[in-house]
Amino acid sequence: MSGRAALAGYLTADVLATAGVRVSMIAVPWFVLTTTGSAALTGVVAFAGTVPQVLAQALSGPLVDRLGARRVAVGAEALSVPVLAAVPVAHALDVLSIPLLCLLVAVAGALNGPADGARGALTPQVARHAGTTLERVAGLSGTAERTAGLVGAALGGVLVAAVGAPSALLVTAVGWGAAALLTVLATRRLVPPEPAPRQGYLVELREGAGFLRRDPVLLGIAAMVAVTNLLDQAYSAVLLPTWVVTSGLGATVLGLLGASFSGSAIAGSLLAAAYGDRLPRFTVYVVAFLLAGAPRFVVLALDAPLAGVVATGVVGGFAAGFINPLVGALMFGRTPEPMVGRVGSMLTASAWSLMPFGGLLAGGLVAGVGLAPALLVCGTAYLVATMAPAAGPRFRAMDRPPHPRGAVSDATAVPRRAA
Repeated sequence: MSGRAALAGYLTADVLATAGVRVSMIAVPWFVLTTTGSAALTGVVAFAGTVPQVLAQALSGPLVDRLGARRVAVGAEALSVPVLAAVPVAHALDVLSIPLLCLLVAVAGALNGPADGARGALTPQVARHAGTTLERVAGLSGTAERTAGLVGAALGGVLVAAVGAPSALLVTAVGWGAAALLTVLATRRLVPPEPAPRQGYLVELREGAGFLRRDPVLLGIAAMVAVTNLLDQAYSAVLLPTWVVTSGLGATVLGLLGASFSGSAIAGSLLAAAYGDRLPRFTVYVVAFLLAGAPRFVVLALDAPLAGVVATGVVGGFAAGFINPLVGALMFGRTPEPMVGRVGSMLTASAWSLMPFGGLLAGGLVAGVGLAPALLVCGTAYLVATMAPAAGPRFRAMDRPPHPRGAVSDATAVPRRAA
C-alpha cells in the first residue's frame, strides 16, 4: 500500500474507532440518567469505565514496544467487539443491571486504553511511510478525531432517540471491528522502529515513567491536562447530560452539542495540520485551553439559551482542535522512537489519571449543591488550571524543543531503513 493510502487507511480506522467511542459517551450516561434519575450513579458508571482504561493505558507501554503497536491496536480493537455487543444483548434479555453495565464498560475501558496508546504509537511509522512530517500527521490525526467526534455525537443522539441507548452501542461495536480490519490492511507495510534491548517488564515501565519525569515540558503538560481531563469528564459524563435532561431537552440536543464542538474542532485541527509547524506553540497552547475550557461551564450555569450554548461550543471546539496535534508533535519530537510506546502510554495515562474521578466529582457536587453551583465550581477550577502555563516557566520551553538522540524530528520523517 502506498504511503498516502496507508495514511488514509490509518486515519479512517481512527475515525471509525473514535466515532464508536463517542456514541457510547452519549448512550451510557443517557441510559443511566433516564433509568435511575441519579447523577451520582451516572458518575459511578463513568468511574467504572475510566479506571481500567487509565490503568491499562499506563501498563501497556512496554507491551506496545515489545509486541509492536500494530498487533496491540488490532488485538484490543477486535476483542472489544463482543464486549460492547453484550450490552444490547443483555438489555434484550432484560438482565442489564447497573452492576453488569459497570462490569462491561470496565472491560471495554481496559481494552480501549491499550488500543488508543498503540494507535498513537503508530504515528511515527505512518509519517515515515508517507514521507511527511510528524506535525502534519499529528494534525491530520487530530482532524480525524474531531471528525469522528462530530459524526459520533450526532449519530449517538439520533440512535439513542430512535432505538434506545443500549442498542446504540451496537454501532460502537461495529466501529471497533471495522477499525481493526482497516488497521490490518493499512499498516501491513509500515517499517517498525529498531527494537530497544529487552529488559524486564517493570524496568521498561520505570524507564517510560522516568523519561516523562525528567522532561519538564511533557511532565508539565501531563500534570495540567490531568486536571482539565478531570473537569472535561465531569462535564461530558454528568454535567452536560444532567443539564439537557433537567432543561427538558432530548438526546438529539445532547448529540447536537457534541457535534457542534467536534465540528468546529475539525477546522482547528486542519489549520494545525497545515500551519502547526509555523505557529508559536506556547501561545497556541494557552489560548486554545482558555477558549475551549471554562466558557462551556459558565454558559450552562447561567442557563443561557440553546443558541448561546451551541455558539460557545463552536468557539471552544475550534480552539480545542489545535491542542491534540500540538501535544502529539511535542511528545513524538522529544521521545526516542524505540520508547514511544511506553513514554506515550505513560504520558496519556498520567493525563488521564484523574478522569475516573470526574464523574464522581460532578455527581457529588450536583447532589450536594445543585447543578448551577457545580458548573461554576468546575468552570472556575478549569480557568485556574489553564492559567498554570503563565506561572510555570517549563511550558515556555515547548517553543524550543530539544531533539534527544534517537528522537523523531519534527522535520520530515525520513525512513530509517528500506521497507
